[in-house]
Amino acid sequence: MNNVTNDIFYIGVNDHEIDLFEGQYDVPNGMAYNSYIIMDEKIAVFDTVDGNFTAQWLENLREVLGDRKPDYLIVQHMEPDHSANIVNFLKEYPDTTVVGNAKTFNMMDNFFENFSLNNKLVVKDGEKLSLGNHELTFIFAAMVHWPEVMMTYDSTDKAFFSADAFGKFGALDVDEDWACEARRYYFGIVGKYGVQVQTLLKKASALDIRIICPLHGPVLNENLGYYLGLYNTWSSYGVESEGVFIAYTSVYGNTKKAAELLAEKLKEKGCPKVAVADLAREDMAESVEDAFRYGKLVLATTTYNADIFPFMKHFILDLTERNYQNRTIGLVENGSWAATAAKTMKAMFEKSKNIKWLENTVSIKSALKEENIAQIEAMAEELMN
Repeated sequence: MNNVTNDIFYIGVNDHEIDLFEGQYDVPNGMAYNSYIIMDEKIAVFDTVDGNFTAQWLENLREVLGDRKPDYLIVQHMEPDHSANIVNFLKEYPDTTVVGNAKTFNMMDNFFENFSLNNKLVVKDGEKLSLGNHELTFIFAAMVHWPEVMMTYDSTDKAFFSADAFGKFGALDVDEDWACEARRYYFGIVGKYGVQVQTLLKKASALDIRIICPLHGPVLNENLGYYLGLYNTWSSYGVESEGVFIAYTSVYGNTKKAAELLAEKLKEKGCPKVAVADLAREDMAESVEDAFRYGKLVLATTTYNADIFPFMKHFILDLTERNYQNRTIGLVENGSWAATAAKTMKAMFEKSKNIKWLENTVSIKSALKEENIAQIEAMAEELMN
């Protein structure tokens, strides 16, 4: 039995069987699917867990309930890693009232065939529900990061049940830095919806929050200003760390040499942080994370099939899909007979807001020459200004 407070209990599970979260994000340290109970005159269960952990979750639930039965199942998010066990829960506790908003119940009909409820409570934004001592307020957070998402504030314990917000990759029985995996999680999954997260943060600022209970990652109950501050920076597309991220692809090693030489020049000039990634070999989500973390980005790639190298194209699409903005970008291109990569890359950002382009572009024809070294020196100098 894992107490969050005297009345709030954690009943989630750790998943070390998963290799790719959402079929694309590498999770070497697994994943946590969180679920909670408030024990009061009436009992509320917050969300279920992934379908592979039905038995374990129900056992965790029974251990806290003892001989009592839940009054409410509050469904904050219908993504299957949180909603898969709604039907299994109701088989055991058929008299429970399922709480959600109108969009929640529409999605239940989509996910579960021949689905019916004995009792349901459709709530509106700002509506309250009393459990006895605990009073809950439901806070809608559409598109953080699905349209039906809602969050719940318990004014008694000042706990904020935040759905997928403030979540991270990684199981809870693994000790790792929060920010790294929370950042990768945020920009991979939520990053497109910065405006909606900003709206949520404004709502949250009116609440006296002492505990954040997300659906992934640890319960947060200390130094909440740190986590809220990071979310504000991320969702406003602000710069978290001063530095330069150099992302490259290279067919025969010449573009790699240019990227590495640029990194060396920046370090020599005292750049506070220089990160370099080979997009063909490093985790794409990690590279997306770094592109959003730092204020300056350099893209280095080759012309390929009258376009750009596939890994670079994938990377830029990942950035623009997530509303990449408010950054300085420099371009390095390589083309043996038709060097058009810089033009192609720049065009891919045509809808991106507040992009400042470096005046200095590096254009290589096959291999690095003296003139390219001079271009790289000029780019490094411009990046330091």
